[in-house]
Amino acid sequence: MTRKPYSRALFDWKALGLIAMLALVAVLVWYSSRPAVVPLLPELRPFAEKYGPSRNSQFGEEWLIRDFFQDKRDGIFVDVGANHHQSLSTTYYLEVALGWSGIAVEPLAQFAEGYAKHRPRTKFRPFFVSDASDQQAKLYVLKHNTLISSGDKSFTERWGGTAESVTAPTITLNDLLAAEKIDRVDFLSMDIETWEPKALAGFDIQRFRPALVCIESHEEVLQQILDYFAHNQYVLVGKYLKADEHNLYFTPLRE
Repeated sequence: MTRKPYSRALFDWKALGLIAMLALVAVLVWYSSRPAVVPLLPELRPFAEKYGPSRNSQFGEEWLIRDFFQDKRDGIFVDVGANHHQSLSTTYYLEVALGWSGIAVEPLAQFAEGYAKHRPRTKFRPFFVSDASDQQAKLYVLKHNTLISSGDKSFTERWGGTAESVTAPTITLNDLLAAEKIDRVDFLSMDIETWEPKALAGFDIQRFRPALVCIESHEEVLQQILDYFAHNQYVLVGKYLKADEHNLYFTPLRE
């Protein structure tokens, strides 16, 4: 019996190998660009059970913020170091689910389009928040990871690779809020990679008196942050201390 020749298409091993290699590259690119999966701390699980399981923030911030405000509607937020309009955002849920509005401050202007398309109640402002306005600041960014950006080059490069510099205009929070005609803030989120003390120095917290501040607290600036809030009669929200190892949550001291 004469066998029919096998189809070349079925056994073009080079083509199949190329396809497999391209598929592997695509998977690796996707894997490296996606937000890291962060295991839940035991102390965070009650909040995840009540408000989860999905979230937009990197850690449990979204759940803790919702818990503090008890899903209050129509509040006002200021998000300093806002980055992407949804991915790892502490304010996305507040706007899209609870009708909040506010300002997203982020010196990397490439994120503006996402806010314009998907966050109509948020004003995106491409500033570098600091202790003085109308200056030019250098922001150091990792090319492969725009989530890591800081005014401190050595801090940025700690996370791998050579940092590229981006220039952005500075503004104080006081000047920004005055320009936007905002006279009260319910929630302040701040994640600017060790630049927090500089940003707080340009913010009259007694005037705007946010009910909750969620602020990243790297060891290098931790004491300065604690001193600032103690001086302004703000206290730590104790029940969130062990639920979030990366941020601190402050609220005004009740007299």
